[in-house]
Amino acid sequence: MPRIAKYDREKALDDAVRLFWERGYGGASMKQIEQALDMRPGSLYATFGSKDGLFREALAVYAGRMSHSMAEALEASPTIMAGIFAYLRSLTEQITAPDSPARACLVVKTLLEVTADQPELRTLVNQRLQDVEDHLAELFEQARVQGELKPGVDSHRFARLVQAQIMGLRSLAQRDIDTDSIKNLTEDIITALGAFTQHPTTH
Repeated sequence: MPRIAKYDREKALDDAVRLFWERGYGGASMKQIEQALDMRPGSLYATFGSKDGLFREALAVYAGRMSHSMAEALEASPTIMAGIFAYLRSLTEQITAPDSPARACLVVKTLLEVTADQPELRTLVNQRLQDVEDHLAELFEQARVQGELKPGVDSHRFARLVQAQIMGLRSLAQRDIDTDSIKNLTEDIITALGAFTQHPTTH
């Protein structure tokens, strides 16, 4: 059976991200996956190997998009912390958009639903979250050295705090809460995080 073309594979992964993000890993049946990707079982298994294989690739696509979004915010900002605050605002815009499959993070949703008999999947999502935390810690250490953060700030602890704020914001946003309230909460988080900077600012 011929392999799926590259552009078709990318579309299939886009569709898989949307489905898993909306329904969760366990909530997406093989029938729903086949329908969402418009692929027959044989083509699906030949291309991705299994549901787990498809999910792994979809998760990588999702994580890549989040990393790209943060990189764009940092590149467009004068300082690291300004970039982080800009990223939080852009993230809020993304998750409250009418066409967003869900407001909660796909990685966190998966972590909460995987069971003890799915150790490989749990390890995968934990590693994704650890990668984000490590990247934030590197950024914050650089920000501390450059004088953006107060000298006593522990970069690793601060990275975990910021990640917890992002996870909490997105989980809370999954509730039936209006967009303005979510945006206001984002500003409150930015103000709180600003207290760790040398020159507290929300811009």
